[in-house]
Amino acid sequence: MNRFIGKKVMIIGAGISGTAAADLLTDSGAEIVLYDANTKGLLDEASVRLRLSGRFNGRVVLGDIPEDCREKLDYLILSPGVPKDLPFVLLMEKRGTKVIGEIELGYYYAKGKLAGITGTNGKTTTTALTGHILSKVYEDTIVVGNIGTPYTEFAKNTKDTSMTVAELSSFQLDTIETFRPDAAVILNITPDHLDRHHTMKNYINAKMNIAVNQTEKDICVLNYEDATLRECASGLKSTVVWFSSKRRLDNGFYYEDGAIYRAVKGESVCVCKTDELQLIGMHNYENVMAACAVAYYFGVPDETLREALRTFKPVEHRIEYVATKNGVKYYNDSKGTNPDASIQAVKAMNAPTYLIGGGYDKGADYSEWIECFGDKIKHLILMGQTKDKIADCARAHGFNAITFADSMEMAVEFCSKNALPGENVLLSPCCASWGMFKNYEERGKIFKELVNAL
Repeated sequence: MNRFIGKKVMIIGAGISGTAAADLLTDSGAEIVLYDANTKGLLDEASVRLRLSGRFNGRVVLGDIPEDCREKLDYLILSPGVPKDLPFVLLMEKRGTKVIGEIELGYYYAKGKLAGITGTNGKTTTTALTGHILSKVYEDTIVVGNIGTPYTEFAKNTKDTSMTVAELSSFQLDTIETFRPDAAVILNITPDHLDRHHTMKNYINAKMNIAVNQTEKDICVLNYEDATLRECASGLKSTVVWFSSKRRLDNGFYYEDGAIYRAVKGESVCVCKTDELQLIGMHNYENVMAACAVAYYFGVPDETLREALRTFKPVEHRIEYVATKNGVKYYNDSKGTNPDASIQAVKAMNAPTYLIGGGYDKGADYSEWIECFGDKIKHLILMGQTKDKIADCARAHGFNAITFADSMEMAVEFCSKNALPGENVLLSPCCASWGMFKNYEERGKIFKELVNAL
């Protein structure tokens, strides 16, 4: 049944998610308005329509919302970057408009099996790894969501035999209604995006939404070492599968003495040795365990799983080895956009390290990040909006080896002139990229280009 026939639908956000949603609804029989506030003048109707299919016959509205678009709407579909507490959204909701997100829209149309992966950190690596593993068994495997490909772009083409792996941000999970993955993963929950969610409780609730519609037939994979997840687990209807990096489990997946094990009723089987992996760091071993749990649930044979784990290459911008220049190793962790992510990157370093940090202020506290430096971080190079805030925090914790840089060029140049053979240079900003770069991908790409040009 097509729920959109004859309905008036407004899609807010004309980026890749919004245009994919508009394309998906083109043949639905709905009256479609694709809207973007376009406050910076970066869009025009011609450029938006160029990204839409030639079949799209809806209306494109940029700038202010016309009065006729403020009349009764049946559906309001929000792109991930659009807060659900905008005055216009709240007004429409009060008038009876159903407000959903692009992920929920994709789920309306999708078929086959679904694995959904979220967490403050590690979700991109885990999503890519899970897709890599499942593709060895399921020929029709697609990887979508926050990883960069809109769910709505592929949902209509899925079949009963399809396997979809979706990376899900708190923004996307904030606007679901019926979305229900067969296997859900929550890797960890630490403070992030409080500028958007306002309170930690709201942020936790958004993350836990991934499992809110699950039943006992489904699984939810959780990190036993995360106190928030242990507390929230009792409220889940799905079957909980734990993984742990610090203790042996009778049921679930755990790390011990350089190996990852699967335990069922106290009987353990070695899944792989961590020195066989191309991923480094305990946080990545947690990501591997979560992916293994999903693979086991979907029936991936052990030998297939081991081979997939051995051949998986690290995700770009996540503790990504770039090059060795004059005996100094350079690592790109541009996706380290919050303290917890950057803490994991620091922990993964095995030599004295020059750390490049700073960026857009999301309201984070940097104390725990500074405290983890120990004897690993030799010098801190700061740039962006948060440089003074981070510097003050560092000095308060007794760390004074700090240099300010006005650009990535200056930061890399300083490191290249001062780092000694055998040392590392790590870009792990602990902050979002906005203000200096379009996104963390651009930031990481520029860093890599500068390093490779040394």
